[in-house]
Amino acid sequence: MATMTSTQDRPAVPPLTRPELGLAGVGAFAAAAVGALGLISSFDAVSAAALRWGFSSPWMLPIGIDVAIPVFTVANLLLIRMDMALAWVRFVPWVLTLITCGLNVAAGHSLSAKVAHGTMPLLWVVFSEIGAHIYAVRIGAATGRRMEKIRFSRWLLAFPSTFALWRRMTLWEITSYSEALAREKERQLARADLREQYGRNWRSKTPRRERVMLRMGDLAPATEQEVPAPPPVENPPAPRVDTAPRPRRRAPAKAQRTFEELLTEAREETAEWADTELTAERLRTTLHVSQANARTLRDTLKGERAEGRLLHAVDENAVTDSRQDDASAEAA
Repeated sequence: MATMTSTQDRPAVPPLTRPELGLAGVGAFAAAAVGALGLISSFDAVSAAALRWGFSSPWMLPIGIDVAIPVFTVANLLLIRMDMALAWVRFVPWVLTLITCGLNVAAGHSLSAKVAHGTMPLLWVVFSEIGAHIYAVRIGAATGRRMEKIRFSRWLLAFPSTFALWRRMTLWEITSYSEALAREKERQLARADLREQYGRNWRSKTPRRERVMLRMGDLAPATEQEVPAPPPVENPPAPRVDTAPRPRRRAPAKAQRTFEELLTEAREETAEWADTELTAERLRTTLHVSQANARTLRDTLKGERAEGRLLHAVDENAVTDSRQDDASAEAA
């Protein structure tokens, strides 16, 4: 079976900028205000209808309907958020709004009044449906459960093949439109290969499994191709060379240096070193000696330097004392 070609992911929609977020907030507030005004304006018409129907408290009917509309809208959004959407819940606000619109239209005395009374309550459901659509699209994009829509122009230009493509997307849960198009291309190429291989009656000659896979559009069947025979070898094969690693020969061990030799070499190497640079680690890496020898050399060299400074200081004091004696003798 041929492997599906990987489709490139569509670029993600950039997040809203701060001005766009502010504009969206203003629009949402205005939509809520307009919807609330529409529900309030229908209060009198629905109350009058409830009074004609024999309600003892006619105000309860418009309040119940107007409150139920946003409640079911919020419930629909929460179900979408929890990935537990119910198809019929989104239609409850529509039904309640149509009832309110009908009562408002009946309350109007002229055509313009009927249109005005019926339009105001309808705005709430329109705005809530827009909000639910945005919410559902965002949740579906995050979870990967939302099925992308097919372009309307494709439905107009190639309705039969587009319907077959939509059917396969629905049956086999292909949520990406670009992936479905890539699979459709592979399926068309596989059909062309099968027809070229088996002729006009390729449907009856193709193995059943390949036909099922072709119908599903999941994996396009690959036609069997003849593998060319390898060319004849004219020259005899070269003798096999043993590439196994051979054991390395150990280098002859160097003669061990005595401590006096190490000390002499250390004095030469550290003649220009400062006291802070005279450490056991640096001596070990420079002279290639053990850690114990490096510490011993360090202590010895530091001791020699301390003695040298002490002797130098005594000599300076002696010179100073002699100079003072000479000066006092000349003065006398």
